[in-house]
Amino acid sequence: MSVSAPAQPAGRRTRMSIRAALVVANVAIIGVFIHQTLAFPSFSAGSTLGEADGAVPEGLTVFDDHIPAVGNLDPALLGALRRAATDAGNDGVKFYVNSGWRTPAYQEQLLRDAVSKYGSEKEAARWVATPATSPHVAGQAIDIGRSDATAWLSEHGARYGLCQIYDNEPWHYELRPEAVTHGCPPRYADPTHDPRMQG
Repeated sequence: MSVSAPAQPAGRRTRMSIRAALVVANVAIIGVFIHQTLAFPSFSAGSTLGEADGAVPEGLTVFDDHIPAVGNLDPALLGALRRAATDAGNDGVKFYVNSGWRTPAYQEQLLRDAVSKYGSEKEAARWVATPATSPHVAGQAIDIGRSDATAWLSEHGARYGLCQIYDNEPWHYELRPEAVTHGCPPRYADPTHDPRMQG
Protein backbone atom coordinates (compact mmCIF):
# COMPACT_ATOMS: atom_id res chain seq x y z
CA MET A 1 0.00 0.00 0.00
CA SER A 2 1.43 3.36 -0.96
CA VAL A 3 0.85 6.54 0.95
CA SER A 4 0.78 9.80 -0.95
CA ALA A 5 1.64 13.15 0.53
CA PRO A 6 -1.30 15.46 1.16
CA ALA A 7 -1.90 18.01 -1.58
CA GLN A 8 -0.50 21.44 -0.85
CA PRO A 9 -2.89 24.38 -0.85
CA ALA A 10 -2.81 26.40 -4.08
CA GLY A 11 -1.57 29.54 -2.28
CA ARG A 12 1.43 27.68 -0.86
CA ARG A 13 2.33 26.22 -4.26
CA THR A 14 2.14 29.72 -5.78
CA ARG A 15 4.42 31.16 -3.07
CA MET A 16 6.88 28.32 -3.62
CA SER A 17 6.81 28.93 -7.39
CA ILE A 18 7.44 32.64 -6.88
CA ARG A 19 10.33 31.89 -4.52
CA ALA A 20 11.83 29.47 -7.03
CA ALA A 21 11.50 32.06 -9.80
CA LEU A 22 13.21 34.67 -7.62
CA VAL A 23 16.09 32.31 -6.87
CA VAL A 24 16.56 31.62 -10.59
CA ALA A 25 16.44 35.36 -11.38
CA ASN A 26 18.99 36.14 -8.67
CA VAL A 27 21.34 33.43 -9.92
CA ALA A 28 21.05 34.84 -13.46
CA ILE A 29 21.82 38.37 -12.26
CA ILE A 30 24.82 37.15 -10.27
CA GLY A 31 26.04 35.25 -13.34
CA VAL A 32 25.77 38.35 -15.50
CA PHE A 33 27.63 40.40 -12.88
CA ILE A 34 30.45 37.85 -12.70
CA HIS A 35 30.79 37.70 -16.49
CA GLN A 36 30.65 41.48 -16.73
CA THR A 37 33.34 41.82 -14.07
CA LEU A 38 35.54 39.34 -15.92
CA ALA A 39 34.94 41.04 -19.25
CA PHE A 40 36.25 44.40 -18.04
CA PRO A 41 39.74 43.62 -16.74
CA SER A 42 41.52 46.46 -15.01
CA PHE A 43 44.69 47.96 -16.39
CA SER A 44 47.94 46.20 -15.57
CA ALA A 45 50.06 47.60 -12.79
CA GLY A 46 52.10 50.53 -14.04
CA SER A 47 49.81 51.24 -16.97
CA THR A 48 49.63 54.91 -17.93
CA LEU A 49 46.40 54.57 -19.85
CA GLY A 50 43.47 56.62 -18.55
CA GLU A 51 40.33 58.56 -19.46
CA ALA A 52 41.94 60.02 -22.59
CA ASP A 53 42.32 56.43 -23.85
CA GLY A 54 38.71 55.51 -23.07
CA ALA A 55 38.86 54.42 -19.43
CA VAL A 56 35.60 55.20 -17.66
CA PRO A 57 35.17 56.90 -14.29
CA GLU A 58 32.57 55.58 -11.85
CA GLY A 59 29.03 56.80 -12.54
CA LEU A 60 29.56 57.75 -16.21
CA THR A 61 26.31 58.09 -18.19
CA VAL A 62 25.53 58.40 -21.90
CA PHE A 63 25.06 62.15 -21.37
CA ASP A 64 28.63 62.74 -20.13
CA ASP A 65 30.20 63.53 -23.49
CA HIS A 66 33.07 65.51 -21.90
CA ILE A 67 34.60 62.07 -21.20
CA PRO A 68 36.16 60.58 -24.39
CA ALA A 69 34.62 57.10 -23.84
CA VAL A 70 31.23 58.75 -24.50
CA GLY A 71 32.18 61.85 -26.49
CA ASN A 72 34.07 59.86 -29.14
CA LEU A 73 31.22 57.44 -29.84
CA ASP A 74 29.72 57.47 -33.32
CA PRO A 75 27.17 60.34 -33.31
CA ALA A 76 24.33 58.13 -34.58
CA LEU A 77 24.97 55.54 -31.84
CA LEU A 78 25.19 58.25 -29.19
CA GLY A 79 21.96 59.86 -30.39
CA ALA A 80 20.08 56.56 -30.24
CA LEU A 81 21.51 55.85 -26.79
CA ARG A 82 20.42 59.24 -25.49
CA ARG A 83 16.89 58.86 -26.87
CA ALA A 84 16.64 55.42 -25.26
CA ALA A 85 18.17 56.66 -21.99
CA THR A 86 15.67 59.51 -21.80
CA ASP A 87 12.75 57.12 -22.24
CA ALA A 88 14.28 54.60 -19.82
CA GLY A 89 14.64 57.41 -17.30
CA ASN A 90 10.86 57.83 -17.43
CA ASP A 91 10.71 54.20 -16.24
CA GLY A 92 13.20 54.91 -13.45
CA VAL A 93 16.16 53.30 -15.24
CA LYS A 94 19.51 55.05 -15.73
CA PHE A 95 22.08 54.09 -18.38
CA TYR A 96 25.55 53.89 -16.87
CA VAL A 97 28.52 53.27 -19.16
CA ASN A 98 31.05 50.54 -18.36
CA SER A 99 32.93 51.06 -21.61
CA GLY A 100 32.52 52.95 -24.85
CA TRP A 101 35.08 54.33 -27.29
CA ARG A 102 38.65 53.12 -26.68
CA THR A 103 42.06 53.85 -28.19
CA PRO A 104 43.92 50.98 -29.86
CA ALA A 105 46.41 51.09 -26.96
CA TYR A 106 43.61 50.64 -24.41
CA GLN A 107 42.13 47.78 -26.46
CA GLU A 108 45.54 46.10 -26.71
CA GLN A 109 45.97 46.38 -22.93
CA LEU A 110 42.51 44.89 -22.34
CA LEU A 111 43.39 42.03 -24.69
CA ARG A 112 46.70 41.32 -22.89
CA ASP A 113 44.91 41.41 -19.53
CA ALA A 114 42.22 39.04 -20.84
CA VAL A 115 44.83 36.56 -22.11
CA SER A 116 46.43 36.65 -18.68
CA LYS A 117 43.06 36.22 -16.94
CA TYR A 118 41.61 33.50 -19.19
CA GLY A 119 44.84 31.64 -19.89
CA SER A 120 44.88 31.70 -23.68
CA GLU A 121 44.32 33.96 -26.69
CA LYS A 122 41.55 31.65 -27.86
CA GLU A 123 39.55 31.99 -24.64
CA ALA A 124 40.29 35.73 -24.34
CA ALA A 125 38.87 36.22 -27.85
CA ARG A 126 35.43 35.24 -26.50
CA TRP A 127 35.47 38.49 -24.50
CA VAL A 128 37.94 40.99 -25.97
CA ALA A 129 38.61 41.83 -29.63
CA THR A 130 41.88 42.97 -31.14
CA PRO A 131 42.46 46.70 -31.72
CA ALA A 132 42.02 46.12 -35.47
CA THR A 133 38.60 44.47 -35.12
CA SER A 134 37.05 46.03 -32.01
CA PRO A 135 33.91 48.12 -32.62
CA HIS A 136 34.83 50.00 -29.43
CA VAL A 137 37.96 51.38 -31.11
CA ALA A 138 35.76 52.57 -33.99
CA GLY A 139 33.34 54.19 -31.51
CA GLN A 140 30.56 51.87 -32.65
CA ALA A 141 29.88 49.90 -29.44
CA ILE A 142 28.98 50.58 -25.85
CA ASP A 143 28.88 48.39 -22.77
CA ILE A 144 26.00 49.40 -20.54
CA GLY A 145 26.26 48.87 -16.80
CA ARG A 146 23.70 47.57 -14.33
CA SER A 147 21.20 44.83 -14.94
CA ASP A 148 18.11 47.05 -14.90
CA ALA A 149 19.44 49.02 -17.87
CA THR A 150 20.45 45.95 -19.87
CA ALA A 151 17.05 44.39 -19.12
CA TRP A 152 15.33 47.57 -20.33
CA LEU A 153 17.42 47.63 -23.52
CA SER A 154 16.79 43.94 -24.12
CA GLU A 155 13.06 44.68 -24.15
CA HIS A 156 12.99 48.10 -25.83
CA GLY A 157 16.35 48.64 -27.57
CA ALA A 158 15.25 47.61 -31.06
CA ARG A 159 12.85 50.60 -31.18
CA TYR A 160 15.99 52.80 -31.15
CA GLY A 161 18.10 50.53 -33.35
CA LEU A 162 20.11 49.37 -30.32
CA CYS A 163 20.88 45.68 -30.39
CA GLN A 164 22.68 43.21 -28.17
CA ILE A 165 25.23 41.55 -30.43
CA TYR A 166 26.57 38.62 -28.37
CA ASP A 167 24.75 36.08 -26.21
CA ASN A 168 27.60 36.07 -23.69
CA GLU A 169 27.68 39.88 -23.37
CA PRO A 170 24.23 41.21 -22.39
CA TRP A 171 25.81 44.63 -21.78
CA HIS A 172 27.34 45.08 -25.29
CA TYR A 173 25.14 47.13 -27.65
CA GLU A 174 25.67 48.43 -31.16
CA LEU A 175 23.53 50.46 -33.52
CA ARG A 176 21.56 48.54 -36.14
CA PRO A 177 19.22 51.15 -37.72
CA GLU A 178 17.24 48.49 -39.58
CA ALA A 179 16.17 47.06 -36.20
CA VAL A 180 13.68 49.91 -35.83
CA THR A 181 11.47 48.31 -38.49
CA HIS A 182 12.77 44.72 -38.71
CA GLY A 183 13.91 43.93 -35.17
CA CYS A 184 17.42 43.09 -34.08
CA PRO A 185 19.34 40.48 -36.05
CA PRO A 186 20.15 37.11 -34.48
CA ARG A 187 22.95 37.36 -31.92
CA TYR A 188 26.30 35.61 -32.15
CA ALA A 189 27.16 33.22 -29.32
CA ASP A 190 30.28 35.29 -28.62
CA PRO A 191 32.73 37.47 -30.59
CA THR A 192 34.57 34.45 -32.00
CA HIS A 193 31.45 33.72 -34.13
CA ASP A 194 31.27 37.28 -35.49
CA PRO A 195 32.74 37.47 -39.02
CA ARG A 196 33.97 41.01 -38.28
CA MET A 197 36.35 39.61 -35.66
CA GLN A 198 38.16 37.38 -38.15
CA GLY A 199 40.23 40.21 -39.64
